[in-house]
Amino acid sequence: MTPAKKPKLAVWKFSSCDGCQLSLLDCEDELLALAGEVEIAYFLEASRATVKGPYDLSLVEGSVTTADDVERIRRVRQMSRKLVTIGACATAGGIQALKNFADVGDFISIVYATPEYVSTLATSTPISAHVPVDFELHGCPIDKRQLLEVMTSFLHGRRPQISSTSVCTECKRRGTVCVMVAHGTPCLGPVTHAGCGALCPAYDRGCYGCFGPMETPNTPSLTRQLHVLGMGDRGVERVFRTFNVEAFEEARRDG
Repeated sequence: MTPAKKPKLAVWKFSSCDGCQLSLLDCEDELLALAGEVEIAYFLEASRATVKGPYDLSLVEGSVTTADDVERIRRVRQMSRKLVTIGACATAGGIQALKNFADVGDFISIVYATPEYVSTLATSTPISAHVPVDFELHGCPIDKRQLLEVMTSFLHGRRPQISSTSVCTECKRRGTVCVMVAHGTPCLGPVTHAGCGALCPAYDRGCYGCFGPMETPNTPSLTRQLHVLGMGDRGVERVFRTFNVEAFEEARRDG
């Protein structure tokens, strides 16, 4: 009797820091069990050995910042039965999307000694701006437990069970006192997608919005509260313009 073929898993990198791919490698004990259930066919962060597609599940890290990226993500989509984007870069353009609100030519001339050799688009955009995406997993970096849930769900043909609430709910669960109420610390927790376990507030730091906007974020209300704390318009803008700058700017426009 011929043994059943394992589903093929591929992991792709675009413009990013590799942190979300490392979250998969950081699964340690679970990684061996995962390797027993799937064929890791393409994952250059882990191995140079590759297997040709098509692939049952592709995980994509990184944003689209070059013309080559645009063509490559289209090829990846064609080879993938299911495509999941992982991390702030892939789901929102990442911190590099700051260039979307400035002159990219100025950035290049300041950062690079020989800017004439740099080929880049004027914007950094999420993968969903170019191809259909089956699921977006937020985070900078992503949470490995959420990643395992997403991979397991797609391999078994069900919807991932990922919370769509805010970081505030995680603060409540772990008994963390609200840093905005208690200390007047600016915090994006009320509008940020849960998933980090409220790590920063647990250490008396305001949430930086690493997991991007939650479902239906009330950004106007938070903006008013930040003004009450004494922040000016420029300060509020800087708070929102971090790891998920493009996504938060869109949420603020819609709000």
